[in-house]
Amino acid sequence: MIAVNNLTQQFGKRVLFQDVNLKFTPGNCYGIIGANGAGKSTLMRILSDQLSPTHGSVSQGPGERMSVLEQDHFKFDECTVLDTVLQGHTVLWDIIKEKDAIYAKPDFSDEDGVRAAELEEKFAELEGWNAESDAAALLSGLGIKEEKHHMLMKDMSGNEKVRVLLAKALFGNPDNLLLDEPTNDLDLDTVAWLEDYLSKFENTVLVVSHDRHFLDSVCTHTLDIDYNKMTLFAGNYSFWYESSQLALRQQQQQNKKAEEKRKELLEFIQRFSANVAKSKQTTSRKKMLEKLNVEEIQPSSRRYPGIIFTPAREPGNKILEVHGLTASVDGEILFKDVNFTIEKGDKIALVGRNGEGKTTMARMLIGQLTPTEGFIRLGANVNIGYYAQNQDDLMDGDFTVYDTLDRVAVGDIRTRLRDILGAFLFRGEDIDKKVKVLSGGERARLAMARMMLEPRNLLVLDEPTNHMDMRSKDILKSALMKYDGTVVVVSHDREFLDGMVQKVYEFRDGGVKEYLGGIYYFLEKRKLESLQEIERRDAPVAKTVAAPKTAKGGTEPAAAPLSGKASYEQRKEQEKLLRKLRKQVEGIEAELADIERQIAEYDARFAAGGAYNEADFKAYNDLKARYDHQMHEWEKASYELEITEGE
Repeated sequence: MIAVNNLTQQFGKRVLFQDVNLKFTPGNCYGIIGANGAGKSTLMRILSDQLSPTHGSVSQGPGERMSVLEQDHFKFDECTVLDTVLQGHTVLWDIIKEKDAIYAKPDFSDEDGVRAAELEEKFAELEGWNAESDAAALLSGLGIKEEKHHMLMKDMSGNEKVRVLLAKALFGNPDNLLLDEPTNDLDLDTVAWLEDYLSKFENTVLVVSHDRHFLDSVCTHTLDIDYNKMTLFAGNYSFWYESSQLALRQQQQQNKKAEEKRKELLEFIQRFSANVAKSKQTTSRKKMLEKLNVEEIQPSSRRYPGIIFTPAREPGNKILEVHGLTASVDGEILFKDVNFTIEKGDKIALVGRNGEGKTTMARMLIGQLTPTEGFIRLGANVNIGYYAQNQDDLMDGDFTVYDTLDRVAVGDIRTRLRDILGAFLFRGEDIDKKVKVLSGGERARLAMARMMLEPRNLLVLDEPTNHMDMRSKDILKSALMKYDGTVVVVSHDREFLDGMVQKVYEFRDGGVKEYLGGIYYFLEKRKLESLQEIERRDAPVAKTVAAPKTAKGGTEPAAAPLSGKASYEQRKEQEKLLRKLRKQVEGIEAELADIERQIAEYDARFAAGGAYNEADFKAYNDLKARYDHQMHEWEKASYELEITEGE
C-alpha cells in the first residue's frame, strides 16, 4: 500500500500538481497517464524517494518493501547479471554480502560465528536458498539466456540491460512495484510475458507507459495527470479515453437534458463493465466500474500536436527493390539473402525480436548503411524521410528548437515556423530551448515537426512512438493512415500498428518472412494473438532457418524468399479473406443497429409508463446481453478488416 498525503510539486513558478491525496492498494495495478511533461516520471521519483516533494508526504504500509525499475543503465556495469537481479531485494542482498564478508575472514571469531548464525536464520526466512534460481527464472522469462547470467553488465547490449533491470525490479515479490516505461525496447514476446506476470501479481503496482495495449491488459485503475491535478479512475486506459470523449461530446451538446446525459453515461459504464469482465483483472475492475459515479467522468482538456504529412511529387509504382540483401555485424549474420519490393502506397511494419536486424534494415533502406551482400534499388522520384530511434544522431543539441526547424525550412514556410511549433506544443520560451535540454517526448515532437517541413513520398520510421503519450500516438497513427505516400515502420507497439499497416515483415532466425495482413493477422498466424498462448523462448535462436516440424513428424517447406509481389494464389486467398471479413462485420453492424432500435423502443415504453410485464423485462435484458456479445464479436472480426479500410 502507498499513501500520498497533501502532495505538491513545484519547479520555480511551474506547479506540476498540488494538494494530492491518494491511496494505492494491494491487488491493483495503476496506470499513470498524461501528456509529456505533465509530471508522470516526477511522481514516480517522489514515490520512490528519489525526489523530495515541495510539500506533503508519501508512506508505505508497515514493513513493506518497494522496488523500482532503474533508469540508469550503467549503474551496475561492474556487477554480473545475476548479482544485479539479486540486488533488487535490498534486504536479502545486504545479508548475502555480510555473510560472504564474515566467511571470508581469515581470523573467524566466536562473535563472527554468532552473527553468521543470525544472518543464516534471516537468509532462510527470506527463502535465500531459492534466490538464484528465482532470479534465473526471471531472466529466462525476459529473454536473457542462461549462458549470459554470469556475464558483467557492461558486456551486455542496451536492450539486454533493460531486461536485466526489469528482472531486478520484479525480483523478490516486492510489496510495492514502480515501473516507468517498462515496455520500452522490449519485443512483442517479452511484453506479452510481462503482461502475464503482472496480471498475476498480487501486490501494488504503479506503471507509467505509452503502450495502450499493455495498459489495457494489466491495469485495474487509471491515474490521469492533467493540468496541475490528478484524477483516479476505475478501469483501464480505453475506458478512461472513451468515457472522457463521451463526456466531452455531451458537454458540447448544450441542449441535451441532464437526465439524458446521465442515462447515456450510465449505459456506457454498464456496457464497458460487461466487456472488461472477460479480462484477466475480472473481479477488481468489474467491481470498481459498478461502483463508479457518472459524475466522476469528466472530459479531458489536454492539448495534442497536430501532425500532417505532405507527400512529395508522384513517384513510380515501384518505390524500392531489395535484392539478395545480407547484413552481418562482427561476423554474425543478422539476415541473409532477403528479397522484396515496396510498391507505392504500401504501409509496412518491420517486427521481430531485438537484435534481429530491423533498425539495420531501416538504415540500409535510407542509404545510411551498406549491406554485406546484395543491393537496394530506389524507384524514380523517390524522396525519403527518416525518423531515427535515437534523435541525438540527427539533431544538434546546441541548436534551439526554433533553429532546428529553421535550418531545414525553405521558402514561404519559414514565415510559419512559430505556428508549426505551436501546433507541436512548443510555445513562448519553449522555442528558445536548446535541444539538449529537451525531454524525450519533446525531442520526439520536434523530430516529427521537422519531418513535416519537407514533402516526402517514402517515410522510414524507427520506433516513432517511443516517448510519445498515447493520444499523440493516436494522432501520429491517424496522420500516417491518411498519408498518400509509402510508409515503412519499425515498431513493437501493436496498438499503433493495428489498422495502419497492410503488410508485416518479420525478422527472425536470420531471415525475413512476409505476412500479407495487418499486425493482428501476423500475431494470429504466429500464435501470438492470444497473449495467453504466447510463443515461449524455449528454443535457442539460430541464425540459420530450420524447416519446422509438422504434426506428423515431417517438415514443412521453408519459407520462400520474398519477392516483389506475392503469388496470384496468395493475393486471391487474401482478397477472399477480406471479402468474408467485410461481410461478417457488415452483418454484425446491421444486427447491432437492430438491437439498438429494439432497446430504444423498450426504453420509450418504460419511460411512458405503459403496460409491461416480467417477460418484457426479460426480453429487454436479453437484448442488452446480446448487444454486448455482438460487440465483442464485432471487435474480433474488425481486427483484420481495419488493416485495409482504416478505422
